Parts: sequence; C-alpha cells; structure tokens
Amino acid sequence: MTSPTSNVHAFDRKLLARMTGALGDDRVIGRLALELGQVFSEFLPDICRAETGLDITIGYAGHRTGMRRELISTMGTGVLISEVSLRNWCTDFQIGCDSPIIIALVEALLGAEPAGIEEPQPRALSPIEIDVAVPLIEKIADVLRTAVNAPGGFEPIVERPLNSTARPKPDPMIEDVHAGAIDMTIGFGPVLSTFSVIVPQSVLLKTSIVFPKGGQQRKAKAEWTEQLEEQVRRSAVTIEARIRLESLTLDTISRLQPGDVIPFLDAQDVRVDVNANGRDLYVCEFGRAGSKYTVRVKDTHGSEQDILRHIMS
Repeated sequence: MTSPTSNVHAFDRKLLARMTGALGDDRVIGRLALELGQVFSEFLPDICRAETGLDITIGYAGHRTGMRRELISTMGTGVLISEVSLRNWCTDFQIGCDSPIIIALVEALLGAEPAGIEEPQPRALSPIEIDVAVPLIEKIADVLRTAVNAPGGFEPIVERPLNSTARPKPDPMIEDVHAGAIDMTIGFGPVLSTFSVIVPQSVLLKTSIVFPKGGQQRKAKAEWTEQLEEQVRRSAVTIEARIRLESLTLDTISRLQPGDVIPFLDAQDVRVDVNANGRDLYVCEFGRAGSKYTVRVKDTHGSEQDILRHIMS
C-alpha cells in the first residue's frame, strides 16, 4: 500500500522565488543594472571632481546574479564592504569597493601626484584608510538614492565599512536571498578598481531608475576635502617609545631577576626613538614632568606629510 506521504514532493525553491517576486529574469535585472550603471557613470565622476579636484573615472562593468552571500564572497578578500539601508526602498543592501582605489586616494590626499602612484596590491585596509573610504561610499549611496524610487526623501544609512575578512559570518538560520550585483569600474591615475552595489532582486524588480539632476549632488570642493583630511588627522594612532640600554652579555641577561637595574646607554640626555606602525617618527629625549615620565621631541624623521605617509603605510 502506498504511503500518503510518498507522493509529497518538495516545492521547487527557484519556482517559488519567481512566483513571489524574489527572483526575476536575468535580462530584466541586467537592464535595471545598466540603467543604474549609467547614472553612476554620468554623475559620480563630476561629484568627485567638484568636491576633491581629483579626476576619478567611473564606468559600467556589467552585472551578476545569484545568491547574495555568494555574490559578496566572490568579490574577494581585499575588499571593503558596507551595510546600507534606504528607507522606503531597501533596508538591507551592500556597497563593496576594492582596496587599491582607496589606497591610491589616500596617497593623493597626502600629496602624491596621481601619475606617480603605483597600483597597490589588494589588501585589508587600516582604520585610517577606512576613515577615508567612508565619504566615497556615502557618495555612491547618495547617487543611488537620487536614482531609485524611494519616496519620502530619506537619506541612506551607511554603516562603517569593514574589510571583507573582518565581516561577521552570516547566520545560517537566516535564509539567503536572490540578489543582483551592479559592478562599476572606478579609476584614478594608473589604478583601476571596481565597486559593486548588491541588492536583493525582490527590490530591483520593483525599482524604477530615473536620472537625477546633477546640481542636486554637488557641494563645495573644500567641504569633502576638509572632511577627508580631518578624518585622517583625527584618527587615533598608537605610538611607542624605545630607549637604548647598556649592552649586556647573554649570560647576564639570562640571570636578571626582579629588582635588578639596567642602566640607560646615554649618560646625559637619554635618546628616545618614537614610532608608530613600526615606522620611526621622532627623536626625543627622556625626561620627567611632575609625577609623569615624558619625552621631548628633538628631531623628526621627515616633514609633516612624510610622517603622515609613514603612519598610513
């Protein structure tokens, strides 16, 4: 006798996704991606040029479809990813940007000529480099906001981006979604990278793309430049001080006990080398102010811009 459950078959998940509007035809997603890519290509270079004075080129590089987690993972390890939401449009989408373009922009911000910047290798970015990336990702989100049908005039909420290797693992209990990735090239000097906007297909299929008015996106050049510079200068940096001690034999070192004293190498002004991120910044002398030990700067390892580059690298 046939069991009543033997005729029960699992419903095709892709078919269900199509029926519920969570999965669309690849050609439809491709058309929407192309239209949004045209908006980025048209408006983002002018915004970057007007606000920074830098000639950043933007171009459409195609689209990808698939499950969201897979689309994110295929971006690689040297990528910065930010979680973004835009009220009345999408509460959960991502903007990812390759690290080389961020590294190049940091070098330009610190005074390097664009033509002289060598193309960096993709890598995880430092906290200071992430600080500099935040305004760029916000500008991408702003252009997207003006191009999609999100009533209410709400601003996008852009979370602080994370290196792809530092992102939390997805919760296996939360079902993945079908998504589309709009891939854009972003170039500066000899450096050509990619940024991507990854959006659930259920949102894209309900989206109408419009071309915004360019004037709505432009602000004074000094505003963003000053914002970037301020973020660099206000970023916290851990510095260390090294004091040279008298040379000791290995036998003496191995026998040192709590309470033993090792004299400084210098008999007069005690030299202290101060560094950050393994790079020497200052030559100082050891001293004391009240109950606190201090160091007084006597010399520097380069100019202010040199020191900033040392810390950033």
